[in-house]
Amino acid sequence: MDDRAIVEKFLARDEDAVREAQQRYGAYCLSVADNVLGNRQDAEECLSDALLAAWNSIPPHEPENLRTYLGKLVRETAINRRKRNARQKRIRAEDTCPLDELEELVADGSVGDAVEEEELSRAISRFLWSVGETKRNVFIRRYWYCDSVPSICARYGFGKSKVLMMLKRTRDDLAAYLKKEGFLT
Repeated sequence: MDDRAIVEKFLARDEDAVREAQQRYGAYCLSVADNVLGNRQDAEECLSDALLAAWNSIPPHEPENLRTYLGKLVRETAINRRKRNARQKRIRAEDTCPLDELEELVADGSVGDAVEEEELSRAISRFLWSVGETKRNVFIRRYWYCDSVPSICARYGFGKSKVLMMLKRTRDDLAAYLKKEGFLT
């Protein structure tokens, strides 16, 4: 079943929509949540929560790209779960979230809150399209999909130090860009 048909089922309030969405995108969403959380059981709960959020938000939303929509919902759910786990001291100190690395770039708020602001989101997108494809893909793998550094190394055939340096330089370049655009002081 294609995305349009699944969205139509959501719009018609047909409960099969949830089953179809999970069948089509469950593995992808589970992977996104597991990358953020590093805990399969929590990731499965986030998937269920994200599917419920989709049920509650379609309608009024009518996503054009269901995969992206579900990915965003599960990612937000997983980030919130990770924050809750951190508050409850359920994660080890060395298991920092990649978003913590970006936290210093955004003044007065968390990255998760700030990225929701449309102008900042567009500025970050413009910046990412201005860098090379490899840098952009590595950055997105780390900070959108929350891939681990070793997994990025394996995907692109780079050493750990190269990936870490590429991420640091891209973060520094992003900070300079956001300052130039007036998002940072």
